[in-house]
Amino acid sequence: MEYHRLVSDSTMITLQALVTGYQGRGMSVPLDGRFDNGSMTAIVGDNGAGKSTLLKTLAGLLPPVQGSLAFSSAGRPRISYLPQQAIMDRQFPLTVFDVVAMGCWPVSGLLHRITQVGQATIWQALTRVGLETLAHRVISTLSGGQFQRMLFARLLVQGSPLILLDEPFSGIDKPTCSLLMTIIGQLHRQGRTIIVVLHDNRLVEKHFPQTLVLSSAQPAWKLVF
Repeated sequence: MEYHRLVSDSTMITLQALVTGYQGRGMSVPLDGRFDNGSMTAIVGDNGAGKSTLLKTLAGLLPPVQGSLAFSSAGRPRISYLPQQAIMDRQFPLTVFDVVAMGCWPVSGLLHRITQVGQATIWQALTRVGLETLAHRVISTLSGGQFQRMLFARLLVQGSPLILLDEPFSGIDKPTCSLLMTIIGQLHRQGRTIIVVLHDNRLVEKHFPQTLVLSSAQPAWKLVF
């Protein structure tokens, strides 16, 4: 299946009978709907309904099994994708600053030095998530909440127009959850398009204007954006 471009600039992504899965095996019912530029959507639903698989497909990490995934006439935007914490390796001998600095790579390139502007952006992001005093801490020593705040700081440095987050509040304390939800809201108000896989219905009802409900027991026409 090919990725396409759309004519409308108000729509960032359109799904038409999209089936997601692994190695050609579908895991979701066909999905129809759209994500508009600047929208903020929670993806909720049953375990095994394909929430994380859909996010990986939107990120370009998995090819669609069937159907159509189309981007706006501007083409595929720069994407920030944050997978679940449980699948991330914390044993690399990197510091917090090193990881956050990776957010500069789309601009500076992998082997180029970070500019003074980039350095300032990194420190601003670290301060925004409350990690400026831990900048030179090795990441293997971080708590779950500190690790997630570090990843959000990297996301801030990336400055991508499309942000995909997979269970970003899993296993972290309430103060960190509140801080990260505040940052998500600020990014939304800046015009970013944000798509988040969540299981906490209270957060969904309180903060997310759009919801995509996935269920392996529902036909596609009952799925709601």
